[in-house]
Amino acid sequence: MVRSGYWNHNVHYQPVILNAVPPGCQTALDVGCGDGLLVARLAERCASVTGIDRDPRMIATARAQQARARITFVEADFLDYPFAKESFDFVCANTSLHHMDFTAALTAMARLLRPGGQLAVIGLAADKSITDLLAAVPAVPANLFYRAIYHERESGAPIMDPDHSWREVRAAARETLPGVRYRRHLLWRYSLRWQKP
Repeated sequence: MVRSGYWNHNVHYQPVILNAVPPGCQTALDVGCGDGLLVARLAERCASVTGIDRDPRMIATARAQQARARITFVEADFLDYPFAKESFDFVCANTSLHHMDFTAALTAMARLLRPGGQLAVIGLAADKSITDLLAAVPAVPANLFYRAIYHERESGAPIMDPDHSWREVRAAARETLPGVRYRRHLLWRYSLRWQKP
């Protein structure tokens, strides 16, 4: 979990994404790849990995830190970039979908998957009800524990608060990706797992 040299909530949940990589994965895409840490980890499991991010500074950091064969970084807006339909075995996003139109992003990710391909998302949602706030209470002591034992640091990627509530995320994901598996995690994150028919 901390091989990267730093820890934060996004790094903490990278294993959820990595465990979703299908066996024999040839091509993978990380949407909103930031500093490229997840791309590098995906390259240990996939033959070829592409990371896309619209932030020039983050792509420059990713290229400098994660440069290796089988990895490609693209500086572009994911929703505008002309990836070929059904060109990836695995498509993922780690806390980046709230920076774009959520439904459009999920639709685009699904379009890029080959039949049988896997999609995995770690996301961030907004607390908009008493139930949301109560569900978040156990995260506070857990977060303090992790911060005490790991070196917490942000990657430098732009930070933005989410608009969608947990309920809205779940409903939109289920409407866009029938059969999607949604799970709310302890440290203010949710995950989506889906296999394309």
